[in-house]
Amino acid sequence: MCQLWGNNGVFIGEGRESSIEYIGQMWGENSCILHTKFYILIMIIAYFGKGKGKTTAALGAALRASGYKFKTEIIQFVKSNDSPSGEEIAVKNSKLIKIKKFGLGFVSIKGDKHDLREHQLAAQKGLEYAKKTISKKDIKFIILDEILGAIHAGLVKKNEVIKIINKTNKNKIVILTGRPQVKEIFSLCDLVSEMKEVKHPYNKNAPAIKGLDF
Repeated sequence: MCQLWGNNGVFIGEGRESSIEYIGQMWGENSCILHTKFYILIMIIAYFGKGKGKTTAALGAALRASGYKFKTEIIQFVKSNDSPSGEEIAVKNSKLIKIKKFGLGFVSIKGDKHDLREHQLAAQKGLEYAKKTISKKDIKFIILDEILGAIHAGLVKKNEVIKIINKTNKNKIVILTGRPQVKEIFSLCDLVSEMKEVKHPYNKNAPAIKGLDF
């Protein structure tokens, strides 16, 4: 890990040693640091928590990246091809954003017709696809959607995800999403944001809204 310090000795945070390269500092009068530059080689990001917006935030990053002609691979765990989403329709013909699903639906919920082993096999295929994608030079952003939930449900091994993070090539940004907090994963991240639920219409039995929730 490396530590980042700001002006006046204020501690900013920690990051993976390979993720941030120090360039230099600009000094002003009285030996005051005016600006510190860092070149981001690899950025690992996690969006977690019970609140809405984790996948949405990741999709927003993919949209923004596409504006600069960066390619994004969105690898979705747990989520099934039986449930098409608005984002899939939107990027169907996109040359910059690609979505691949490796799920059979949420595990052990009402209506789940698959046993745990079937869910694990589907998730493992997603993990193998992620390993290949992480090494592709033309892919700038890799989003592992619901990967934290897949770890928590026992569909993939935490250490396998850690290996993927540690083998990430330079000049890539990896985003992981899911409800659970996985501290061992977060310790490798450069940015972690928690989505907290303050109020949600689901609590009043409101149905999911087309175009907003899926």
